[in-house]
Amino acid sequence: MYEQDVLTVAVVNFKPDAGKKENNLQRMKGIATAASKQGADLILFPEMCLMGYDYFIHEDIAMEDKKKAAEPVDGPSCQAMAEISKQYGTYIVYGAAEYDKERDCLFNSAFVTGPEGIIGAYRKIHPFDTENTWCEKGDSPFMIDTPWGPIGLGICYDSYQFPELLRYYVHKGARLYLNPTAELLEVNKPGCQKSFRQYYSTLDYAVICNSIFLASANLVGYDMETYFAGGSCILGPKTTPFFENDVYCYGGDRDNGQQTISYATIDLSLADRSLWKMNPAAGEMDFRPDIYKKLLEDM
Repeated sequence: MYEQDVLTVAVVNFKPDAGKKENNLQRMKGIATAASKQGADLILFPEMCLMGYDYFIHEDIAMEDKKKAAEPVDGPSCQAMAEISKQYGTYIVYGAAEYDKERDCLFNSAFVTGPEGIIGAYRKIHPFDTENTWCEKGDSPFMIDTPWGPIGLGICYDSYQFPELLRYYVHKGARLYLNPTAELLEVNKPGCQKSFRQYYSTLDYAVICNSIFLASANLVGYDMETYFAGGSCILGPKTTPFFENDVYCYGGDRDNGQQTISYATIDLSLADRSLWKMNPAAGEMDFRPDIYKKLLEDM
């Protein structure tokens, strides 16, 4: 199933210029090129980084203007990123508003390019709060077929409150999960600092209970009205017990609030996915999808 185990991942704290797609795209191309030259096999940008997050939730911006700013999967930004992917043999994932021509609607999506060009897009299954005023809900998981096996993809709220998606990917063989996110930190707004701390704990829990690696890329700095916290990171299982935490941060800094590129070379063979292996004492794996299916049908 896995041709290779070791890969270098880059995660980007990115501060978008709200509503200025061309400017953001040029900067993203520069970052992707620089990261590729540094040896990154996979480059992860944040949620909605192409236009900025606030542009699409802002009530004063007309829906028609939002549709004009969005792009289909084969649009100019994805084509530009695909050229970098093909030139350097890298995978690039970045957040953008996707325009569906046939349905005349928008999705909060993550576009994916690879060594062969445009791969496709994951549409956020669980839009958060006011995102529902501008985008439709996605309805399908999305895995990237790579030499390191399938890589799962979710966006922000998908990852923090809905563990079913990540668990599905791991059951399908994923050893790495990607989380482009837009996690805010407004110090003058009650509860937001606590909310960002939960960003740490939910990602840690995802790694612990699934025994996999996880890369998360967050927006950083002020958008139109919101302050985003950064903290992009690459997390995974520990290789020794001599650390205070149960999860090791292989790259990035969860307290870094500056625009940066962080790297880690990780060995996915350490992602043992133990729940999906045979338990010798039980004669079967501990994970029991047959039972969970019955529970879901009863909900």
